[in-house]
Amino acid sequence: MYLMRGASRGARARTTAVVLGAALLVAGCSSSGDGDEPEDNAGAGISQQPKDIDPFWVNPDGNAAQQVVTYQKAGKKEDAEQIRKIAQQPTGEWISPESPEEQARGFTEAADKAGRTALLVLYNIPHRDCGQFSEGGAADGNAYRAFVDSVAKGIGDRATTVILEPDAVLHMVDNCTAPEYHEERYDLLSGAVAKLKSLKNTKVYLDAGNAGWGHPDQIFDPLKRAGIDQADGFSVNVSNFYTTEDSIAYGKELSAKVGDKPFVIDTSRNGNGPYTGGNPDERWCNPPGRALGETPTTKTTDQLVDAYVWVKRPGESDGECKGGPKAGEWWADYALNLAKASK
Repeated sequence: MYLMRGASRGARARTTAVVLGAALLVAGCSSSGDGDEPEDNAGAGISQQPKDIDPFWVNPDGNAAQQVVTYQKAGKKEDAEQIRKIAQQPTGEWISPESPEEQARGFTEAADKAGRTALLVLYNIPHRDCGQFSEGGAADGNAYRAFVDSVAKGIGDRATTVILEPDAVLHMVDNCTAPEYHEERYDLLSGAVAKLKSLKNTKVYLDAGNAGWGHPDQIFDPLKRAGIDQADGFSVNVSNFYTTEDSIAYGKELSAKVGDKPFVIDTSRNGNGPYTGGNPDERWCNPPGRALGETPTTKTTDQLVDAYVWVKRPGESDGECKGGPKAGEWWADYALNLAKASK
């Protein structure tokens, strides 16, 4: 059994994130607060679900919203409506290491103005992704602590949910991350949980891998060392494709081993389940024939599942494989195929 690396997230350290955060702060862009009236943004007409169905903020200036406008201007109305399936759902905002405080403040203030909760993803742990497509991360432990402190300062007292470090615990368990870095990583993760949980209205979900990598028995103790007891819960299937049914089964088995903690499931691209063709080592990377999964909601079918969330932003590349652009870059054709394949 190969321990699948299917969570390569993409190097989100792009300067546009900084610009976007600042633009949101200055312009005060927001989506409709109650989901009843669509808000026109550069012609995209982005709206979102009622708050009681899904409290998370929809970014009206995201890549998908911009693609809607591009297709509309080109007269591609059907394609625009397909991409709208993505544009009108809240997705995680991945905080890059450049100006993290400004980004966190921009996103959370925009969400707060809309009466919503911001969904942020921190993915900057040192020695990230083991040299794969999303390699990188903070230069050292002190740089990472400064990064987390900056994010926390930017969040302040505004309602925020944080998905903390996809793969960071998993890659210690599957030996992808070298053993000499493990103790520091446990310290950094538990410190990050403690820092973020010291904020008034922030929830933290520590990433716990996916249903296809191994068994919960292998990861529950590492999660405890990483601070799961202090966290609100854990996340599963981030940037991966395992079905919601399989993810619930994995999450519930793991939950029983970590104090019955609840969890969230990334359903952004799991509509058709995992890809089973091609090179097994790269089945996670831009697999063809996938589809959007369940739309984000806190109205789930299981009391242990706090929410279905779109942590991975559908349409962003996993890396330079199968014709894709660099990790984290928008890929309109892939996004369109995901939308067309969804129900």
